[in-house]
Amino acid sequence: AGLEALDGKATFREDKWKREGGGGGRTRVLTDGNLIEKGGVNFSAVHGELSPNMLQSLEITEGKEFFATGVSIVLHPLSPMMPIIHMNVRYFELDSGIYWFGGGIDVTPHYITPKDAQYFHQHLKGICDEFDESYYPDFKKWADDYFYIPHRNETRGIGGIFFDRLKGDEAHSKEQRFGFVKKVGQCFVPVYTYFADKYRNTLYGEAEKEWQILRRSRYAEFNLVYDRGTKFGLYTNGRTESILMSLPPLAKWVYDYQAVPDSREAETLKLLKREIDWVNK
Repeated sequence: AGLEALDGKATFREDKWKREGGGGGRTRVLTDGNLIEKGGVNFSAVHGELSPNMLQSLEITEGKEFFATGVSIVLHPLSPMMPIIHMNVRYFELDSGIYWFGGGIDVTPHYITPKDAQYFHQHLKGICDEFDESYYPDFKKWADDYFYIPHRNETRGIGGIFFDRLKGDEAHSKEQRFGFVKKVGQCFVPVYTYFADKYRNTLYGEAEKEWQILRRSRYAEFNLVYDRGTKFGLYTNGRTESILMSLPPLAKWVYDYQAVPDSREAETLKLLKREIDWVNK
């Protein structure tokens, strides 16, 4: 509802689906909006028996019956001046009693502006610090390493936070972990409102659209080759349309693309690096 109000034109189409092995979900997709060219909000709650391959992949030796639930959001904006944004929050448990939370939020600008990156990371740091001051540095590094495209030697964007296998321990109860995960989820619309308000009326031309479509190809490469959610969904026979909802509506691969020296495109490529201190930049 928040995203529909922000866009002001398009509305979400909802598809309910069932998983053959157990459970199902709701996929909501919005297209051709004022701001959002393609966006999706997925909810799933699936259960069943893990295959031997998944047991090995998750490094699990106890338990076979699983339950997994989560919300995943990806927005591909119409304007190349606005960033792609992704968020996922999820919970997984086994019949053996093993459980964990995972997720994160990250931004992939087509053009990187340090001021925007600083705003985004300061916002995330504030949320993390409410729960544990070690969260932001740890989860920021995790995002830098996770949202990295080795075959391109570049990050997917400016990162954010990423975390996985958060369990209860002496310092954190299960309820505290869940509280943190909820806060991450609830920050999505306010964060994207910042970008929408700033760039809603910014003009752009064909050159910027071409760059946007080229950068979308990098996003697609990461999601198809490295993204854990995509792999888990496909390995557990999830709904293909929902799993691949994160892919952009249009992407382009240009052979041996070289940015013009000192251009905004070249400056953006220089900033697709890990371990940048965006909060203090």
